[in-house]
Amino acid sequence: MDVFDILDRLVAFPSVAGKPNGDIADWIEAYLAGHGAQVTVLPGPEGDRSNLFATIGPVDVPGYILSGHMDVVPAGEPQWSSAPFALRREGERLYGRGTTDMKGFLAAVLAAVPTLAKLRLARPIHFAFSYDEELGCRGVPHLIARLAELCAKPLGVIVGEPSGLRAVRGHKGKAAARVTINGRSGHSSRPDIGLNAVHAMAETLAAVVSEAERLTHGPFDPAFAPPYSSLQAGVIKGGQSVNIIPDSCTLELEARAIPGVDPASLLAPVRAKAEACEADGFRVEWTPLSAYPALSLPQDAPVAALLQELTGETPIAAVSYGTEAGLYQAAGFDAIICGPGDIGRAHKPDEYILTSELIACQRLVEALGARCAA
Repeated sequence: MDVFDILDRLVAFPSVAGKPNGDIADWIEAYLAGHGAQVTVLPGPEGDRSNLFATIGPVDVPGYILSGHMDVVPAGEPQWSSAPFALRREGERLYGRGTTDMKGFLAAVLAAVPTLAKLRLARPIHFAFSYDEELGCRGVPHLIARLAELCAKPLGVIVGEPSGLRAVRGHKGKAAARVTINGRSGHSSRPDIGLNAVHAMAETLAAVVSEAERLTHGPFDPAFAPPYSSLQAGVIKGGQSVNIIPDSCTLELEARAIPGVDPASLLAPVRAKAEACEADGFRVEWTPLSAYPALSLPQDAPVAALLQELTGETPIAAVSYGTEAGLYQAAGFDAIICGPGDIGRAHKPDEYILTSELIACQRLVEALGARCAA
């Protein structure tokens, strides 16, 4: 199978985040095992989805991890020009959900496996494929927790998120949460005997706006756009009818933090404002949704130098989107981003990747293999 055949098979699996992923994990497991890789399927605590870890080469020698996620975002937008889970080719463009984010990387890695398997690798190449990355990197922590028993400490982790095959050393961290304020319903003509949850949430929303403005004044990191941490309210829901006192209101918010700032700490003032409503009789529920730390790999890190040699491009200091790389770094591993495609094509109708991008990524992985065999 070539890289295009593999991508066709991967896209055909509707492996939407938060759903069972046994079909795609089983197919990848069989493919890797068929080429002699040592494969371990790592079921997550949810019981219906798994991470996957595989190795070509000696497991007891430090090598490199190629990391990607098997899940994709939903594809319910009506603007798709064709079935999102069926690969469609038009010239150099290959359309389908996940082609760029990030089944294109998985396909390129898997297409390189036959070449890697023929090499006598002195250093191993590992494959770490996760689930539910699109829900806030929920699956990969369970894989990272098992790495010590699966392989020697790696020399580096290459996370193949779309970066135009230009290595990236940094990204912001993120924390997201849902806050629900529960009040007391009643007829709108008697606001004195009800507890209006929407009115109570207004103060919490004001705290989000105030904190977001405060963050624009620093601290700063010029590697990022914008160069400061950020906070925003993304979803707000409450009420049934204009003549009913709303007894519940829910707000979902996220913070994105520059390196050195704990993203969860940026949510703390908002949580405090929401919980202050309990003094007036409201009941407040705070539910963390996701969290991952920032990535900040030093410029002189060996894995950065390696990718500069392999790509011929100086690594970029940072990007605005987040990845699993921050979690790998937090666990003590040097991690860097480098993958095919453009993040601007992801999470939208008619997502696509170029045939040339897939081929270039496959060649990059094969070149890494040649380096590990030297």
